[in-house]
Amino acid sequence: MGFVSISSFAFSITTTTGNTRKPSLHHHYSHSNRLHFLSKCSPLLPRKCSVNLLRSCRGNTACRASSSLLKIEDDIDDEACELVSGLEISIGEGDDSIDAYLLKAMKNNNGTGILLLSDIFGFEDSSTRDFAYRVACNGYNVLIPDLFRGDPWTKDQPMTLLEQWIAKQEPQRVAKDIDTSAKWMVDEFLAAGISKKLAIIGFCFGGGRVIDALSRDQGALFGVGVSFYGTRMNPSLASSIKVPVLFISGDNDPLCTVSVLKDFEKSIGQGSKVVIFEGRGHGFAHRPNSPEEDKDADEAFTIIRKWLHDGLVLQN
Repeated sequence: MGFVSISSFAFSITTTTGNTRKPSLHHHYSHSNRLHFLSKCSPLLPRKCSVNLLRSCRGNTACRASSSLLKIEDDIDDEACELVSGLEISIGEGDDSIDAYLLKAMKNNNGTGILLLSDIFGFEDSSTRDFAYRVACNGYNVLIPDLFRGDPWTKDQPMTLLEQWIAKQEPQRVAKDIDTSAKWMVDEFLAAGISKKLAIIGFCFGGGRVIDALSRDQGALFGVGVSFYGTRMNPSLASSIKVPVLFISGDNDPLCTVSVLKDFEKSIGQGSKVVIFEGRGHGFAHRPNSPEEDKDADEAFTIIRKWLHDGLVLQN
């Protein structure tokens, strides 16, 4: 069998390879062909691209980031995004197994892991996977677990059923799946003799679970967090978080108000930061619906890239 690695080590789990294709903000991925993860994986999305992968794919929208944020862009080789591998995987066995999607940089891999928690539309949603691909393009290994065990919210369901659906997602089970996914990544690194902390990123529902996970973790596995317009966040957990958290949201988001985020920033401390985009509502950073939102989504990505680089890569 061939050798597949994150950085320089192998995983020993079952996976599905994805079909090779270019990412775009609204494309859906398809997958087929079960095989063992130790068999050699063909690269997903092979292409030479600039570090601003989706920006160039979407039409060269202007970046409005400050010069200090752009500095990190200048330091990244244009060929860093050339190869990203995407694999469907299963963590654990039997009823406790968790489906997930793993993206890893095949070139210039920095050996650092990121756990990405989806919004209510789940780990197979194209917007979430496109964002994860863009992160992996910068040298990271990104794992997206299926937080909803095959039962994500779908856009064709009436909103009157949302609370009923949310109630089915048992907090203890979701928390266990997040912790299991994080431990799986750390164990794989340790098996290769690499001791590094992870980052955790979440959108909407997942953004709220970032707070829960960091409170439980107490700085053991995670080095930094990023919460995009997190929902259902428990303010009482903030003081127990031991690592910096970057909060990104819009000032027109009723599900994630600026005042709540400011309170979290103050309670957590540790160098946490709140970034608010004027006029933006819920979901703009990974689901932009206009050229203006597209520009802000690009700027938000530049900000989180620097946050991850400074708080995770440089600290590991």
